[in-house]
Amino acid sequence: LLFIQFQNNVLICAVKVKNKAPAEVQITAEQLLREAKERELELLPPPPKQKITDEEELNDYKLKKRKGFEDNIRKNRTVISNWIKYAQWEESLKEVQRARSIYERALDVDHRNIALWLKYAEMEMKNRQVNHARNIWDRAITILPRVNQFWYKYSYMEEMLGNIAGCRQVFERWTEWEPEEQAWHSYINFELRYKEVDKARSIYERYILLMGSNWIKYARFEEKHGYIAHGRKVFERSVEFFGEEHVDENLFVAFARFEEKQKEFERVRVIYKYALDRIPKQQAQELFKFYTVFEKKFGDRRGIEDVIVSKRRFQYEEEVKASPHNYDAWFDYLRLVESDADPDTAREVYERAIANIPPIQEKRHWRRYIYLWINYALYEELEVKDPERTRQVYLACLDLIPHKKFTFAKMWLLYGQFEIRQKNLQAARQGLGTAIGKCPKNKLFKGYIELELQLREFDRCRKLYEKYLEFASENCTTWIKFSELETILGDTERARAIFELAIGQPRLDMPEVLWKSYIDFEIEQEEYDNTRGLYKRLLQRTQHVKVWISYAQYELSIDTSDRLQRCRGIFEEANKGLRSCEEKEERLMLLESWKEFEQEFGSDTTRERVKKLLPEKVKKRRKLTAEDGSDAGWEEYYDYIFPEDAANQPNLKLLAMAKMWKRQQQEEEDDEEDDEEDEEENNGEPSCLYMFTAT
Repeated sequence: LLFIQFQNNVLICAVKVKNKAPAEVQITAEQLLREAKERELELLPPPPKQKITDEEELNDYKLKKRKGFEDNIRKNRTVISNWIKYAQWEESLKEVQRARSIYERALDVDHRNIALWLKYAEMEMKNRQVNHARNIWDRAITILPRVNQFWYKYSYMEEMLGNIAGCRQVFERWTEWEPEEQAWHSYINFELRYKEVDKARSIYERYILLMGSNWIKYARFEEKHGYIAHGRKVFERSVEFFGEEHVDENLFVAFARFEEKQKEFERVRVIYKYALDRIPKQQAQELFKFYTVFEKKFGDRRGIEDVIVSKRRFQYEEEVKASPHNYDAWFDYLRLVESDADPDTAREVYERAIANIPPIQEKRHWRRYIYLWINYALYEELEVKDPERTRQVYLACLDLIPHKKFTFAKMWLLYGQFEIRQKNLQAARQGLGTAIGKCPKNKLFKGYIELELQLREFDRCRKLYEKYLEFASENCTTWIKFSELETILGDTERARAIFELAIGQPRLDMPEVLWKSYIDFEIEQEEYDNTRGLYKRLLQRTQHVKVWISYAQYELSIDTSDRLQRCRGIFEEANKGLRSCEEKEERLMLLESWKEFEQEFGSDTTRERVKKLLPEKVKKRRKLTAEDGSDAGWEEYYDYIFPEDAANQPNLKLLAMAKMWKRQQQEEEDDEEDDEEDEEENNGEPSCLYMFTAT
């Protein structure tokens, strides 16, 4: 109510205060924003496209766009992408001066932004404003001298313009900042491109004195340009530079190989001995290796074996004598013998190694042992190049393996591949056939089939697949591969028959993969009725929710007039079928998929209907029991209550009260000893019965 009165010519208003208590239903800002998002209140339709026909419209368009860019910048000046877009737009209109002004304003905001400098300089270079570009690069490398990209771009621009002196000046300014290694190499390569070897040498001198590294590259540079004396002097200076405390193994190896190229073999030997005297043995493995190779080329072989190899061979001999079944020691010993001894010595060590047969016939004890045979065969084939002896090694190994207990498919396949390399196809097939007859394995079948596929022997592949499926009919991958082969060969009826045989097997390892491949096959063949039949047959075996969803999506994908009705009918049928399913999450998944379908293709009525079918998520408690039967407390869990199930269920409280009343009646009939208690209990019956009937 509003009361107005005048006192002393002053208007006085009295307003009754409203109820300031908080409302019962509170609406948060988050809820308002979510509702606005759902109703798309803030989405505006795109502006209509317009065509500019005269200069006045063009000026209006420019003014509008500039205003938009300026507004974006005014909202947040630190977003550099807005500045760059603004400048690029001005550049697209050939307004270079305006674009330059925008870049300058942006640099005032953030002068440490690398992308901004790069875009600015690239704009000037594209518009052939060379002096402006130089000015920008100078400012950039002055403000941010540690950004290598500026220096690279600046030097590249000067070189492309033919300003060699200016490019050299840029590199000189860069080296004053003592940059990383790549910068120095770029400077050196620049000088070498213009045949300035002396200047490149001076750069190397400055670099190695400053950084103390890359002596090897410096020496190789001198060697490459024919300055052998200079290269030797660089190596000698490097040895003096590092001294005896910081000796580098790679440096001595490079020095020795340099002298080896110059045929100075005595100097090489002196360098190796000098290094070996000063480098710890555990850190000189590469040095020993190169020294051995050098002596094998130019020195006394017997002497080098006595000095270097004999000690390690003695150690391995002791190890294999102490533990003959230590196959790792045999591997190390054989590696040494293969690199330093003749073939007869290596064969003798191999024969001694394979003579140590594992004492127990278990496959895990034979795994390392079999690799001795494999290495032996590969050594004979690749190093000695003796195919006949290689064949004898393979056959001896295959005769030794107890195939009745276990086998090694790898050995059979290697033997078959060896015979193929020897162009003895019949022997390879015979060996693999013997393997399948003696000890069939998945790996053997796969390798044999792959071999025949490479030879394009498709009839043999069919026979092998048939044998494979007789051996392992539960292997779904084999059925699928067999069908794929027939499909590639164009025999779709055979492929379909193979799939039919496969799904009729009583036991399969991955039936879901097999059914999916069969369905995909029919879809590829555009046999839509067959595909529907497959889905129906699959649903007779399993009521899995993913099968229903896949069936519905398949019907939706077919371009027919009644596809929506078919898809909706499948969802209806699936919902009825999953009512008896114990996994309520699967039924919920189906309804969610149905809801998405109706959101995209349905009407308001169908959407509302599906929405009513969605369950309610409730929190419940259940009692836990330990393994010994004792009480383990209570736990909370979430359950889903579907509207259809809730409508069909009776009142749970009513059933509970009925059971309690019936239990009381039985107790009263059994208890006849105390009449007073019976009377009290009977007096209580009508109230319980009345409560039950009233409920």
